[in-house]
Amino acid sequence: MFKTLSVIGLGYIGLPTAAVFASRKVRVYGVDVNENTVSTINRGGIHIVEPDLDIIVRAAVTEGYLSASTKVSAADAFIIAVPTPFKENHVADLTYIEKACQALAPVLEQGNLVILESTSPVGATEKIAEWLAIARPDLTFPQSHGESSDIRIAHCPERVLPGHVLRELVQNDRVIGGMTPACSAAAVALYKTFVKGDCVITNSRTAEMAKLTENSFRDVNIAFANELSMICDKLDINVWELISLANRHPRVNILQPGAGVGGHCIAVDPWFIVDSCPDQARIIRMAREVNDSKPEWVLDKVKQQLDVWHKANPDAGRSHAKVAVLGLAFKPDIDDLRESPALDIALELADTGCQLLIVEPNITALPKQFSQPEVVLTDVRSALDADIICVLVRHSAFSVIKPELANHNAVVDAVGLLR
Repeated sequence: MFKTLSVIGLGYIGLPTAAVFASRKVRVYGVDVNENTVSTINRGGIHIVEPDLDIIVRAAVTEGYLSASTKVSAADAFIIAVPTPFKENHVADLTYIEKACQALAPVLEQGNLVILESTSPVGATEKIAEWLAIARPDLTFPQSHGESSDIRIAHCPERVLPGHVLRELVQNDRVIGGMTPACSAAAVALYKTFVKGDCVITNSRTAEMAKLTENSFRDVNIAFANELSMICDKLDINVWELISLANRHPRVNILQPGAGVGGHCIAVDPWFIVDSCPDQARIIRMAREVNDSKPEWVLDKVKQQLDVWHKANPDAGRSHAKVAVLGLAFKPDIDDLRESPALDIALELADTGCQLLIVEPNITALPKQFSQPEVVLTDVRSALDADIICVLVRHSAFSVIKPELANHNAVVDAVGLLR
């Protein structure tokens, strides 16, 4: 049914999705505004870290099933997988989705399917129908009352774990939220090209809320663990031991605290619910505030160690203190720095004027935000020479220095590497 597909947005979700479809012999036209991303993919390479993705992309490009461009090509179906950040006051910014609609509107043809995969606030899929209807008055678009239309539109949120994207794209159940039953049926037919899990049909608004709910559930539970870690610090209790003991209860499963919550999903999506229903979303808002406050709490712990070092070295300026930061990514063993609390903490430390050694094994160059000459990207062994070591991400590569870390005089372990 679907011989050609255009995927708009070739990031951490768009590129794996495009590659999996291409591996099933669907002709995929990838679209991205970044020319370097486009040229990298057209060479058979990848610009993100995801296990085995390079193999699939290389094969798909070589066999002619995947190519990339900065312009949208005509296709049977279109998948929008662009960022959905928030603006001031945590209001959702749908600019990227709207621009994607403007880009694909000229090539739309009767019978096409348009799918929004980007995590979005409730009502975003309906906005797509409105924007496309304005751009293409010669076509009809679905309405909530279910009449037939020339173009079919659905929201099908991704629900995959970075580092396991290729497996979970295929195996996980898929929520299919069509604006009409015909839209849902078309979306199911597309995803069944590779999805082995169930394709569960609902309406577009419920599908949008389902993804926000999944991430808000995680955020609330992480907030409990993060708040617990701050309470235990105040009471001189080892939070890692406490959680381990509490989790021996058959109906208790407390998550692990960290330096905060990052990534483009959990750190962002709950705000979409808060923005939609600010008076009702009280727990969700509070959880976001707890998790957003955790990086500052960790930063204060590092600054306390800096004060201790300064008192022990009164003749040395603060700039002579050497601080190592282990991890910049928002979670272990990936290169994704979006909304990363570790990155925010490192940037704040760079502004203190100390010598900052950053260890992030999944990147080859520091982000442009680091302009200070005192900040360097180094290896994990070199970090042991620092006066203060701050562990912000539990990358597996850091396990090799656990014995040395355990004997170091000043370690701020925000993620329980030494637990």
